[in-house]
Amino acid sequence: MTTTIHHPVAIVGAGLGGLTLACVLRTGGVDAAVFDLDTDRHARTQGGMLDIHEESGQAALRAAGLHQEFLGLVMPGGEAMRVLDKHATVHLEASDEDSSHGRPEVDRGRLRELLLDALPEDAVRWGAKATAARTLADGRHEVTLADGTVFTADLLVGADGAWSKVRPLLSDAVPEYTGISVVESDLHDADVRHPEAAATVGGGMLFALGDGRAFLAHRESDGSLHLYTSVRADRSWLDGIDFADTEAARQAVLERFTDWDPSLRALLADAEGPLVPRHIVALPVGHRWPRVPGVTLLGDAAHVMSPFAGEGANNAMQDGAELARALLEHPGDTEAALARYEQAMFPRAQDAAAESAANLLLCFADDAPKGLLDQFAAPHE
Repeated sequence: MTTTIHHPVAIVGAGLGGLTLACVLRTGGVDAAVFDLDTDRHARTQGGMLDIHEESGQAALRAAGLHQEFLGLVMPGGEAMRVLDKHATVHLEASDEDSSHGRPEVDRGRLRELLLDALPEDAVRWGAKATAARTLADGRHEVTLADGTVFTADLLVGADGAWSKVRPLLSDAVPEYTGISVVESDLHDADVRHPEAAATVGGGMLFALGDGRAFLAHRESDGSLHLYTSVRADRSWLDGIDFADTEAARQAVLERFTDWDPSLRALLADAEGPLVPRHIVALPVGHRWPRVPGVTLLGDAAHVMSPFAGEGANNAMQDGAELARALLEHPGDTEAALARYEQAMFPRAQDAAAESAANLLLCFADDAPKGLLDQFAAPHE
């Protein structure tokens, strides 16, 4: 017989948004049960560098009482940027000193560790993969986990990413392919082992754009380079490559870049370790849902967007902090808190998603990097 466990507040997903929610709630004396599909906090790498914005991600960390610790994670020089065309001609080069320093770069994994360390060890239930969610006759919401465990919650928050199992309680929307396919790879100890690649990327972020293709790369805090080889293509293109055969997959991707400068092709040609394919997906810009008692969404579960404005993680953390603040300021009135949170979140997320979608078009236009350069130049005119 299955035993149902009840939680006053349950968060599905221990990503940055869900953990921020749990951390800010804890500052007000409210403990939340967090469920995550990973077997433990070290089960997988957490992705590359993130630029954490002053008005959103950093504001959320201040609300969690973690901003000072966050500053110790910032990578010096990480806000440098280079913009090249496919011939490796440099069209824009900005040093870290040229930046406003309002968007410092940090390692996603280290930021997640900061949030986890701020919670009790038993706050996250690891190895708890949600497989389904439903609304019960009494209005509470029930979640079934892969191991057969069932729990209910007075407040259920879906922070479980693009393919959220909680979202169907609120919305029929599903993420759609944006037309951009990405292959992730790494070059380790770049300054020593790959000095030419290190020089090409520079001290921060590289945009090499042209003809619906791109090499996007950034320097990481461990001295490696993380590369996103990106192609505007039908979804079937990436699906048709066998990534179990790394060398064959590498050549298949490089075939899309035969007319690119050798220094740029070498970023992928010399990459070490596995190649990781990804389809970039997004929910419709302006995705929202009617108020449903006792349940809401945050982060990618609510508004997954393309990464081309650097807003996804920042919005997720801001979601978590603002939802927590609303709950703490409306004790005993969860519905008022959820209504306040969603009313502010919907237009904010819409603006970020629209910016992300517009930047995707700029980066993968036939005449790129022209549009991106025009955008960078506009504030100075």
